[in-house]
Amino acid sequence: MSVDRSGVETMSVDRSGVEGMSVDRSGVEGMSVDRSGVEGMSVDRVSHVTCRCCRVSGPECVLGPREALAWPGSRRNLQLMFLEGPVQKIFPALDESLWATSRQAFPTRTGTFALSPTCKCTYSSWLRLEPLCGTLCAGAELTGTEMHLVPYPKGSVSRRVSGVPDQADVTTLQSCAAAYSTRSLEGPIPSTAKERGSTQRPRSLYLPSRGGSWTTLRDGEVELRMGDSGLEAEPPLTVHQALSRAAERFGGHTALSWREGERWKTCSYVEYYQACRTAARSFLKLGLERYHGVGILGFNSPEWFIADIGAILAGGFAVGIYTTNSPEACLYVAENCQANVLVVENHKQLQKILQIQDKLPHLKAIIQYKDALKEKKPNLYTWEEFMELGRSEPDTQLDDVIASQKPNQCCTLIYTSGTTGQPKGVMLSHDNLTWTALATAHHVRLTDADQSQEMVVSYLPLSHVAAQMVDIWITMRVGGATYFAQPDALKGSLVDTLREVRPTAFMGVPRVWEKMQEKMKVVGAKSSAVRRKVATWAKDVGLHTNLSKMERNSPMAHDPLNYRVAKRLVFRKVRKALGLDRCTRCYTGAAPITTDTLQFFLSLDIPLFELYGMSESTGPHTISRQDAQRLSSCGKVISGCKTKISSPDAEGIGEVCFWGRHVFMGYLNMADKMEEALDTDGWLHSGDLGKLDRNDFLFITGRIKGTVPLGRPSVPVGGAVEKLDGLSRELIITAGGENVPPVPIEDAVKEAVPIISNAMLIGDKKKFLSMLLTLKCKVNPDTGISEDELTPEAVEWCRKLGSTSTRVSEIAGGRDRLVHAAIQEGINSVNEKATSNAQRIQKFTVLETDFSIQGGELGPTMKLKRLVVMKMYKEQIDHFYKEVPTPSTPDNPPSK
Repeated sequence: MSVDRSGVETMSVDRSGVEGMSVDRSGVEGMSVDRSGVEGMSVDRVSHVTCRCCRVSGPECVLGPREALAWPGSRRNLQLMFLEGPVQKIFPALDESLWATSRQAFPTRTGTFALSPTCKCTYSSWLRLEPLCGTLCAGAELTGTEMHLVPYPKGSVSRRVSGVPDQADVTTLQSCAAAYSTRSLEGPIPSTAKERGSTQRPRSLYLPSRGGSWTTLRDGEVELRMGDSGLEAEPPLTVHQALSRAAERFGGHTALSWREGERWKTCSYVEYYQACRTAARSFLKLGLERYHGVGILGFNSPEWFIADIGAILAGGFAVGIYTTNSPEACLYVAENCQANVLVVENHKQLQKILQIQDKLPHLKAIIQYKDALKEKKPNLYTWEEFMELGRSEPDTQLDDVIASQKPNQCCTLIYTSGTTGQPKGVMLSHDNLTWTALATAHHVRLTDADQSQEMVVSYLPLSHVAAQMVDIWITMRVGGATYFAQPDALKGSLVDTLREVRPTAFMGVPRVWEKMQEKMKVVGAKSSAVRRKVATWAKDVGLHTNLSKMERNSPMAHDPLNYRVAKRLVFRKVRKALGLDRCTRCYTGAAPITTDTLQFFLSLDIPLFELYGMSESTGPHTISRQDAQRLSSCGKVISGCKTKISSPDAEGIGEVCFWGRHVFMGYLNMADKMEEALDTDGWLHSGDLGKLDRNDFLFITGRIKGTVPLGRPSVPVGGAVEKLDGLSRELIITAGGENVPPVPIEDAVKEAVPIISNAMLIGDKKKFLSMLLTLKCKVNPDTGISEDELTPEAVEWCRKLGSTSTRVSEIAGGRDRLVHAAIQEGINSVNEKATSNAQRIQKFTVLETDFSIQGGELGPTMKLKRLVVMKMYKEQIDHFYKEVPTPSTPDNPPSK
């Protein structure tokens, strides 16, 4: 017998009567071993083992040699059964030990490891392992790099067995092997200690998966990027584990609150948990299959949350669908996720689904969660009817599904906007959601509800990852309360909700902050001269003081006297008017924000903390906070994650890459797209250009234009950023080869001409730059479409010019010469600051309508869709560059 003692301390082994047996005990510390007397075999029994991951010790671990299959009996007398013959017949390639405990069983080619019942780790994290189903295991077949798993049915062996098993056990084992649909797992498993290297835990938790660090298969599993200590080493949790812990810890605290009429109704965490379980049982009753989608199409509400989590608990995918999607766009998402159930808000959204339901072969039911049904159809349910289905259902099936879920399996799909092609289904695992929520809450220092409850307002589209992370997962992690805004929040009612709720944290996309800024400027302009002077003085003090605090990275020991006076006279009143008087964390993200807006709110003592991330990073990657903020920086990387600047140029600018447990699993059914997202080292490539300063603050400087496969390690190269991996920035590259960043120029024009709502610079491969402009106009509260009538502030601006225009149609296309001249003057002022002639705007036009989400020019977070705009306004753009024919003369004959 040979024994590998790597990583074993104070070990005593009785070798009597054992021949030809090799046992790998690597990774077990502080254990004593004795012989267990079973006739015809030799077995080592571990009486004490310490888990390397959580350092918890426990007594019930059994080690059997490779010819044995073991499961636990009592605490003192562990019975084992000798299965050498039957196991080798069914699994001839079995070449190592099988472990079993009363909690989990792990077979591996390289060795074995078991967790004690008291261990808090979900998986062992230093070997590539696969836990088998239930508390008993049958075996595994190892052939080359594939592992086929066969679960032994729980409770199928109820008696205590010693010696050779009877035929009933062998038959059960054989039937399991034949009936169970096996899963092949790609990726090499180290077969020797040398290949494994040190017994210290590696950076990644090697869980079996079809693609190692990524997968595009709906039932795939991935490696979790675990670390050695801190948040990186936190044990993975499923969504059910996270929710049940929240219910246990914060049971009586408000979880959800919504307005009904003039009153706010609430739901506690215990009620929230039970409602999600009821919804899950209802989904199972309707026939929701494992790894199939539940699409949710509607505005934020308690039903949205409950349907989302209920779908996950039932083993399906939670899939948010943008309310602005056309029926065809809904069809694509529902087909791609193989939706069994679609949950819609109202009759308007229901009509979209009814138009396409015949094209959805997997669809089994539709649920409408608001308003009464206007028509009754088969498999169409109200929310109450849907919930009633699950109230009488037993928990058995649901509990079995929950027990089979793993943190490294997919539970949520976030669909990208699809501006550069078909939308991609971003696969997020249980661990992606639960760990990112933990890391983010820790980074921004949120307080748990048993100390002081955090409160947020839910209004951004929940089909977007940022809204889900803030409203559902982070809030759940700290026991916070989510208050739901009205459906017309972005059309004007949001501030009313903020005043009522007075949240402690608030996330706003740049356009929300810009709208607030515009409104406050209009109100300020109507104030008396004295009030305007006081406000101007206070803003100067606020900006200077807060910029000084930024440089110090910490609060001042004593705030200056003038700042305290300004706070009392102005700042507190402004916060109260906005409903932000209790808000200690105001965030902005999902799109670029102008420096002007940042400075405006900073001057009012409302610092906006920028955050940066993407769907593929489960939302946030870097976040600013009170003691770590720089103007125009996205902050620092969240705890437990890493940032790398790939192929930086002389200025340190390169592609921003992410690493951490927040990195997504893959794109559903789109393996060809993965080479654009992850390189072979596992880094997520954002497609954004940026740099880190000496204090590790991240600054985004541009966007990479075009894509090439990133299926190779990142190798720094010399030269300019334009040569980065053969890509160019999302810069406008003129026909003369000049690189022009569009966003700073667009922002400068909007600042110079206050009537401008949106500006888009044109000029890629063109001889000069031009610009599309839209004006600030009123929005139809029902449709969200921009109307022809100008906003009051826009009309006031026109009056100061001497113009009588009150509508966009009176100005667009140069119809109002006074306004046209004023816009030209503003553009001239921007051109004077241009670094070169190539960066000057030569032509512009004012469009007939403003950009909007409903119109298609803006994404759900109000980000400009440049490619869409280019197509929509092709005629106007072509007109900019239409050559004026030169008259033919004898000296200038026509070309032939």
